[in-house]
Amino acid sequence: MIKNTRVIFAQRPVGEPGDDCFRLEQCDVPELAENEILIKVCWLSLDPYMRGRMNDVKSYAAPMEVGDVMIGESAGIVLKSRSDKFQVGDRVTAHRGWQSYVISRDDDPRLMKVDTDNGTLSAHLGVVGMPGRTAYFGLTEVGKPKEGETLVVAAASGAVGSVVGQIARLKGLRVVGIAGGAKKCRFVKEELHFDACIDYKAGNLANELAAACPNGIDVYFENVGGEVMRAVAPLLNPGARVPICGYVSQYNAEDITKAETPFDILQKLDPLPEHRFFVVTEWMDRWVEATRLLGNWVSEGRIHYRESIGEGLDNAPELFRGMLKGKNFGKQLVKIADEEL
Repeated sequence: MIKNTRVIFAQRPVGEPGDDCFRLEQCDVPELAENEILIKVCWLSLDPYMRGRMNDVKSYAAPMEVGDVMIGESAGIVLKSRSDKFQVGDRVTAHRGWQSYVISRDDDPRLMKVDTDNGTLSAHLGVVGMPGRTAYFGLTEVGKPKEGETLVVAAASGAVGSVVGQIARLKGLRVVGIAGGAKKCRFVKEELHFDACIDYKAGNLANELAAACPNGIDVYFENVGGEVMRAVAPLLNPGARVPICGYVSQYNAEDITKAETPFDILQKLDPLPEHRFFVVTEWMDRWVEATRLLGNWVSEGRIHYRESIGEGLDNAPELFRGMLKGKNFGKQLVKIADEEL
């Protein structure tokens, strides 16, 4: 009998989620029913949205219940199959949480077969996966960029922000990133080829951002909120668009319902810029299209990316806390197992 290791959501956090919010347990993997597959998980994705799902508050998706497997997407290999759609050895991604083995029905809309022509298995959790698709649709469908405009993106070295800026460069925009620390800013300018990158930790964010955007800001892709959003707001041009992907700086607030949101800041502006919160599932019917496009850009050397890799489910909670603080450099992944049957 195969043993599955999984991380259980043990209690709701107040502020930063401590170790007592997670419980590691083992259980037997049951036999497959018809039209089910067993996936050996090789990679687990850690993403900021997970922190919001730990709160018992109304949001775009239902909160996790205490006792659930921690939510998240993983990538792995089909180990057993009772499905005509999937064969043993197929590479797949599935949205079934923090665990070493996953059983999934073959008609689960969040189960996707991986075409490694589009990139590595781990890249399907990052640059050509959910974060890459989030960047692509958020920018093109909500940000509506136009050649010659100025775009600013926060968390510019991260999994979403790095792709946003590179796509904007491909579309002929001036691109200014905001990142934490000189090392990340060098990566954004020298490897991702942004026009400028501001280190928000250096203590002069508002002035440096204004100097980097002499013609104002036409598109601001929001990932961070807080101090960064307050520095951006006065520079937004009439007709500016603000796709709101998240505001990670506030996610560990002890009472998220009282935290300042990007909407609070934007509502004080006159004129009020076009803005909305979005989720990538709005374009689920186009996910394959976006993955292929992103994969082509990566293979052509037009989009670059970086991965931050930890090992083992037992280390996932600490890696998760670090990711929320910006300690990762690029897409945060947890390696669960080698990519072999």
